[in-house]
Amino acid sequence: MLIEQIWLDNPWRNFNYLIACEESSEALAIDPLDHKRCLQVAADHGWTIKQICNTHEHPDHIEGNQALIEATGASLLAPSGSAALIPGADQELRDSETITVGKSVSLKVIDSPGHTMHHLCLYGENGSPALFCGDTLFNAGVGNCHNGGDPEILFKTITEKISKLPNHTRLYPGHDYMQHNLGFTLDREPGNRAAQLLLDRLSAQSPHSPITTLGEEKEVNTFFRLESEEIIEGLKVLFEDLDQHSEPLELFLKLRLLRDNW
Repeated sequence: MLIEQIWLDNPWRNFNYLIACEESSEALAIDPLDHKRCLQVAADHGWTIKQICNTHEHPDHIEGNQALIEATGASLLAPSGSAALIPGADQELRDSETITVGKSVSLKVIDSPGHTMHHLCLYGENGSPALFCGDTLFNAGVGNCHNGGDPEILFKTITEKISKLPNHTRLYPGHDYMQHNLGFTLDREPGNRAAQLLLDRLSAQSPHSPITTLGEEKEVNTFFRLESEEIIEGLKVLFEDLDQHSEPLELFLKLRLLRDNW
């Protein structure tokens, strides 16, 4: 599985992705907001874009669809139940369904509601496992739920699906918010040495953040660290309804609320 992470350097700090089959040079574009960049990267590698997949329906993930379809004739894949929200969708993808790219690449669909109610991630095990997670999971953070989402459902997606993937899974999110997210982690857990070291590394990174693994996220991502005594004690100071017996869901919701206003 060949992967190109395309950094757009726009106000939303989007990533677009191309996944290609080494044998056939066929490619899948994920959330191709900048269709011109996607076409150029594909041309540089000698790849042919045959399919497009949207992780969810927000404009900064779907607005490049039509231009890319007109240029390539690619088919458009979308999350289950989202066809009315994503114009031109040819196929809705159900949980656990497999899509193929060329001759050698298989990607498993993970239904991942929360950021929106129609959201998917793609998981590939061709070589080192990789998760294309849209706006469900970011480096050092998780998606917000402002525009059609539900934080309780996001919690279920993170804890019951995403966190159970292998720790060496590489993460490819829809945006680069790592620096700000690490700042939030350190605000909630000042003693998190791994988060501080990673933030220090980022000062020398340009123009965007490095790829992390799920195992690394469990060390630096507040939303995976619901058993941290430092995080729990800090939340108890801010929220009188929390105590030492508070459930992980309650802690997750409080963290999401704080992050929304941080």
